[in-house]
Amino acid sequence: MAAKILTVEAAKAAKIEVVENGKYSQVVHDTVVALRANRRSGTASVKTKATVNGSGSKPWRQKGTGRARAGYKTSPVWVGGGVVFGPHPHDYSKKVSKLNKRIALRKALSERIKAGDVFIVDDFKVAKPKTRDFVSALELITDEVKTLVISKGFNDDTYLSARNVQPTLLMTADEVNTEQLLNFRKIVVTNDGLAQLSQRLAK
Repeated sequence: MAAKILTVEAAKAAKIEVVENGKYSQVVHDTVVALRANRRSGTASVKTKATVNGSGSKPWRQKGTGRARAGYKTSPVWVGGGVVFGPHPHDYSKKVSKLNKRIALRKALSERIKAGDVFIVDDFKVAKPKTRDFVSALELITDEVKTLVISKGFNDDTYLSARNVQPTLLMTADEVNTEQLLNFRKIVVTNDGLAQLSQRLAK
């Protein structure tokens, strides 16, 4: 499985528009923040003094006991009482335009190409669903375990052999996002995956 580093010139020949200046860094930041925020479930919830289970009666009479006044047993100052200003179900999702998503993806890929972290191969697959075969195939390309492999598609044996190699991720070219391009130390792209990325990043 012959592999070579994807250079800026080779990327341009494959019709990948490489961002060669410092533009669009904020777009990348906003896109990654939105991706992470959209994964938040926002289901954290607590009970206030109005919803906590408990009696509304006074624990003791108002005067004559020598103790401080107490209005109700569900007061936040009591153990088992309500929570003040606690979290409630909240939508953390953020919207990013399709144009900005495409710009961020192009910028992230450009930076990884300029850093020499992207390898291009003809194809990536294993003949049998064995983890050892997958690791051996990956080692022919790079010694880095935390690697992102991008292709137009993978066969079932490749998916099965890669599922136990946790630092490595297989992604199709039409699903990979900006955060994944930045998160992995090395990126392996097949020829058909690069062609699909080119179509996806086209204006």
